[in-house]
Parts: sequence; C-alpha cells; structure tokens
Amino acid sequence: MKQKQTIPKTQYYKSYTDDFVHSSNRDYHLPEDYVWLDERAGHRALSSAAYRLAWIFSFFYVRLYRRIKIKNRKVLKQCRGTGYFLYGNHTQPVGDVFTPAYICGRKRIYTVAGQENLGLPWIGRLLPLLGALPVPDTLPQMKQFLTAVEQRIKEKCCVVIYPEAHVWPCCTEIRPFPLTSFRFPAEYGVPAFCMTVTYQKRRIGSRPGITLYLDGPFYPDQTVEKKEAQKKLHDEIFSCMQRRSLRSSYEYIRYREETHL
Repeated sequence: MKQKQTIPKTQYYKSYTDDFVHSSNRDYHLPEDYVWLDERAGHRALSSAAYRLAWIFSFFYVRLYRRIKIKNRKVLKQCRGTGYFLYGNHTQPVGDVFTPAYICGRKRIYTVAGQENLGLPWIGRLLPLLGALPVPDTLPQMKQFLTAVEQRIKEKCCVVIYPEAHVWPCCTEIRPFPLTSFRFPAEYGVPAFCMTVTYQKRRIGSRPGITLYLDGPFYPDQTVEKKEAQKKLHDEIFSCMQRRSLRSSYEYIRYREETHL
C-alpha cells in the first residue's frame, strides 16, 4: 500500500527573531527581589525533589514517547568531573526543556531561559525549582544572574543555552546566533558541547523522527584574548551544528523568508 505523501506546513518569517510559539506572558518581567541563588535548605530540598521527578519524566519522554535517537552521547563522559556548557538548536517547545536532563544523566543541569517563561501559568512557578536561570534586563539583576551561572559551573553542573533564543518548531536549519553566550566558557575556562536536533521521516505517521547529535568538548583558546576566544568558540560550534543539521532529511514545517515584491 502506497504511503500518503504529507505536504509540509509553511511558516514565513521576517527575521530570525520572530516567534512561532506565542503566549500571553510576553510582557512578564522579573520582580526586583528575584533570587537566582536560593540557598535556603527548604528550597534546595524541594528543588532536588522536583528535578528528580523531571528527570523521570524526561526518561519516558525521550525513550518511550518521542523515541529520540541520541548519537555520540559518550563524549560527555570526558568532562564528568567539571562543569560545562551545552549549546543546542531551539526547535522543541517541550523537548528542549527535558531532553538535556536525560542526556546529562546524574549531572544536574541549569538552563538559561527568557524571563517571560516564568510568567507561564503553573509551570512558570516550577521552572526555578527545575533549574531555570532567567535572563534579566536590568544591570543590578544581571550581576546576580552572572554570579549564578558561575556558581553552577563551580558546582560542576551543566548549563544549557539555546543561542538561537526563539523556538522554531521542527526547524531543520541552524539560525545565526550572536557571540554573547559564548563569553561564559571563555571567561571561566571550561569546555562546551553542542547538541543538534535533526528530523527524519517516519515509516508511519507524519510526525517526524528525531535524531540528536552530541559533539565536543570544545575548549576556549586560552592563548588569545577572551574576546577572540569567544568568537573562535562561537564559530567552531556554529560550524559543527550546521554540518550536523545536514542530517535532517524531512521538513515537517518549512520556514521561508517573507519577501515583498
């Protein structure tokens, strides 16, 4: 029996900063007294319990529900004894929250996120317990945020960053991303990895299969100035993710630039 051909949905964008996952909390801002490092014993215990439940959910989500194939996971073992950064393409609204936890196993992850995510009903209150590190927009809060990122690296955790910033579901290309977030490995002298999600056609159904590739470690060049090391790390990881993205063989959603004739 001949399989029915699925016509991909087409999304048009004006710039790479367009959002395709819309929510009513886009105007949410962190309160002035927001705390990035809550060291209270009760908070730490609650956070640990919530994270364990999230990891269990990630196991079922990755292995049983989405059946994500993970390639080259063994590279992470090279840095079990140190903190590191993990960069990924932002294409799964739910998967990008839980997949890194499954990938990193026993190593606790913390994820750099837009502050608007904390304004989501119900889940927004849970995100800090699960390890969200919201990016603020004021200088005093930015200092606290940077301190928190550094502290998690010192604790030998994994800090997850999606440099594309905006979720484009099932996008098969790597969108340009700025140098900004690559300052962290260069400044702290720690390694970085990248994870690239790719999409393939399934034999049954229209929903794409997912194969995730891990690469690294990428070390900042400590023989040059930090700005140059930051750029070299950015270029190296971007190039690697672009090569991996060519493994996508199925466009579930097509993204095309909007043109005006």
